[in-house]
Amino acid sequence: MSPTPHRRLALIVLSAASLMTILDGSIVTVAMPAIQHDLGFTPAGLSWTVNAYLIPFGGLLLLAGRLGDLIGRKTMFLAGNTLFTVASLLAGLATTPGMLVAARFLQGASSAMAAAVVLGILVTLFTEPGERAKAIGVFSFTGAAGASIGQVLGGVLTDALSWHWIFFINLPIGLATVALAARVLPADRGTGLSAGADALGAALVTGGLMLGIYTVIKIEEYGWAAAHTLGLGALSLALLAGFFVRQATARTPLMPLRVFRSRNVSGANLTQMLGLSAMFAFQILVALYMQKVLDYSALETGLAMLPAAVAIGGISLFLSARLNERFGARAVLIAGLALLMAAMGWLSRVPVQASYVTDLLPAMLLIAGGGLVLPALATLGMSAARADDAGLASGLFNTTQQIGMALGVAVLSTMAASRTGDLLARGMTDAAALTGGYRLAFGIAAALLLSALVVAVTVLRSPAPATEDLVERRPV
Repeated sequence: MSPTPHRRLALIVLSAASLMTILDGSIVTVAMPAIQHDLGFTPAGLSWTVNAYLIPFGGLLLLAGRLGDLIGRKTMFLAGNTLFTVASLLAGLATTPGMLVAARFLQGASSAMAAAVVLGILVTLFTEPGERAKAIGVFSFTGAAGASIGQVLGGVLTDALSWHWIFFINLPIGLATVALAARVLPADRGTGLSAGADALGAALVTGGLMLGIYTVIKIEEYGWAAAHTLGLGALSLALLAGFFVRQATARTPLMPLRVFRSRNVSGANLTQMLGLSAMFAFQILVALYMQKVLDYSALETGLAMLPAAVAIGGISLFLSARLNERFGARAVLIAGLALLMAAMGWLSRVPVQASYVTDLLPAMLLIAGGGLVLPALATLGMSAARADDAGLASGLFNTTQQIGMALGVAVLSTMAASRTGDLLARGMTDAAALTGGYRLAFGIAAALLLSALVVAVTVLRSPAPATEDLVERRPV
């Protein structure tokens, strides 16, 4: 059997599309003041420039991944990127708040269509363990780079041109990605809608996930014990429970429950949810600590966090594949989680008057463990996927990633704010109270990583070598 032609170019296309998706999730945050001033958003309405993207993105990943298996992952990827490019044009041309929010919703939905199947395509392209590890390392590097570049690029484009260009920049990238993907990605017919055309299941899982993500996003505004949070949270769980009941009884389920029989699939997704809850909250909370307590400017904060981005990206790109191949993804994951736990433990003791070199830089370097964790999790999470389930496994993996990030920010931000309020009530200064809140949040993040480490040790197993299940059968 000969390997698929243009595999390296295909990897570049997949990584570029992923980078564009990740950039779009963060690039808008820096431009929000300019958008509010230009379009007349209310303070409450402005948050929907972000929420309108996050809710459909997280809510549609699982459905989009499964549809990729049914109608063809290449078809889903091309449709998603084409629609995303159109939505970016509409967002850049927006003249009213409603027009921008609608375009952002369309961007989120189309991003889910493309992102959900990327790992599924990747693992069918690279079936040999060493090559797959290298490909996943490159793919993970784009994720780390996108998270770091987004805010910087958003500021540069907004200041140099206008906020419209944070969306227009997607047009040449999107058009090039679609053109190259049509040529270099392998064609796959899919199993056909008849193999999983479960409309009720699709409605239940999409509604449950979207409602759940909306509820989590609004926790900081309403609080954990509010009727809004408890009521919508219960409804979301009921919809998801109904979805799983439906999948157990449907003749052609949207999501065959056999995917959860694999210890590695279930364990990797649970580990990811716990681990990314801590990792994503780190990016937000440590930036807030530097700006609100240490009085760093936005530029100084970005530069201070640069070592973390470089360390994560460098390790995922240059070391993770070699280490995964030599020691196995499970062992590398455990080592990475231990480093991340040490980073959060170090931050849980930050003082009010901190020295960057002694109090922050060690954590920025230890966070390099993320460069080991992300590729290893992707390897383990996709290790048991069959060729006809690769899109589903990819969509599930991306869904737990988004849920973990949303939960992490909601839980840790709320806990930090509550602790800060208690300390202010005791008469502490603003800086001391804020520091106390962030310390608690970093301590909880360390506990989440410890839980992820326990799951990794007790549940996960080193994956067996790739089999023909993951290889699209082609004529010799």
